[in-house]
Amino acid sequence: MAGNTESQNSQRLELFSGLLRRLVDGQMSVDDAARQLAAEIDSHTMATTDAHVDLDRGRRCGYPEVIYSEGKTVEAVVAIMETLAAHGEHALATRVSPEQAVALRQRFPAAIHNSIGRTVRLMPAREPLIVGTVAVVTAGTSDRPVAEEAVETLRWMECDVDLVVDIGVAGPRRLLAQKHRFDKADAVVVIAGMEGALPSVVGGWVSCPVIAVPTSVGYGASFGGIAALLGMLNSCASNVCVVNIDSGFKGAYVAGLIAQRAEQRQLDD
Repeated sequence: MAGNTESQNSQRLELFSGLLRRLVDGQMSVDDAARQLAAEIDSHTMATTDAHVDLDRGRRCGYPEVIYSEGKTVEAVVAIMETLAAHGEHALATRVSPEQAVALRQRFPAAIHNSIGRTVRLMPAREPLIVGTVAVVTAGTSDRPVAEEAVETLRWMECDVDLVVDIGVAGPRRLLAQKHRFDKADAVVVIAGMEGALPSVVGGWVSCPVIAVPTSVGYGASFGGIAALLGMLNSCASNVCVVNIDSGFKGAYVAGLIAQRAEQRQLDD
């Protein structure tokens, strides 16, 4: 196996060297060289991961494909991010293991690793184009990992994001003391475990959509977040919608799309 890998690496190095020589000698344009390099990286990804990277998703959906890293090999995660980077996409890997994070940072020194949120983010080499404002609110510090995943997702989407931590319903004055921080948000992501009451309370204080994210935080009767999920689904606050348990990425992604549309509408007006 090691011999095969060394042989493949040697062949790729020879191919890349040949492309660069032809480029320097004027026998190939920059665009042609870039296309061949991208095709080689794509074929390497297919050979090592069986992944079919959706390179058209940014055009269709506004943002590139995100790498869900859990269950993937280290090599697969690195190869998929290589493909995205080669096509000029900014990349986000979620649920990243420590081993995957080390490999991604070695391959992409400019990548940003959030160990609490278990994400690795690779952004384009330009100033971010900040679009829209989203507040991420947590009921308690135990919800922080899910919140950090949400924050990193919004930074990847180039949204202005404010993280407000530990304002759960057990101390209601804490919420009112921080309310000014999300009064003007285009959307609020509320992350809570236990009984999942916080999104309903926040929903009664804001005029924007509230994306509720139940977490698996809580004692036995919380059933791994199911109690919070059901509580949020039964919210009487009309502006609350709910995503899956511990899905900070999904809650943030929906909020980011809302913020993006709100910003665009203001610019059009």
